[in-house]
Amino acid sequence: MLYRMLSRWAESKKFKVQVLDVQDGDSAGIKSATFMVTGNYAYGMMKSETGVHRLVRISPFDSNARRHTSFASVFVSPEIDDDIEIEIADKDIRIDVYRSGGAGGQSVNTTDSAVRITHNPSGIVVTCQNERSQLHNKVQAMKVLRSRLYDLEMEKQKAIDAEVEANKKEIGWGAQIRSYVLHPYKLVKDHRTNFEMGQAEKVLDGDLDNFMDSFLRWQVQKDIKDEGEL
Repeated sequence: MLYRMLSRWAESKKFKVQVLDVQDGDSAGIKSATFMVTGNYAYGMMKSETGVHRLVRISPFDSNARRHTSFASVFVSPEIDDDIEIEIADKDIRIDVYRSGGAGGQSVNTTDSAVRITHNPSGIVVTCQNERSQLHNKVQAMKVLRSRLYDLEMEKQKAIDAEVEANKKEIGWGAQIRSYVLHPYKLVKDHRTNFEMGQAEKVLDGDLDNFMDSFLRWQVQKDIKDEGEL
């Protein structure tokens, strides 16, 4: 649902959305997904989505139609130019090649061309199985890895490691940045800015502009406050 929401928002802005990797859930849905959004100020707006998202609804997978609460985490990092040098030593990475998989085998590569790259010093893991060529998947995965490492370094330089760690809290109660409640009432609320909307389905269809705008305003005020306390 988050993947659908974010991709629909991007498409409404006429941004290009390129899926790099999708891992199916054990029983239903998506376990994880990586996709690239290309467009003016895409990262500046989408960084508001980094964190844990909470959904409350009547589960379609529960035969007793009981209300369930579920959590999912989103991480947004910027794409970087190839001109920016991020040194990645061969000894620091492990490259695994495996066979792509997906429901029904539709649009899925049947060769062992999917690539997973693990960066040992940082613990960052990236995967790509979108391309038919193992070489192309490796290039895309390395690009995502450089982007993640660059973003990590930028966060260190800004001395906001504590805030980054807060965005990587355990996925569960008390860690969410936003809640989507579909039952017994309908409400979407951002717990950082306190901005909320009652049209939950509209938000899940990609109407995120007001949430992003309120986050950017909140972030500016927070930065000003933090600078004043230094």
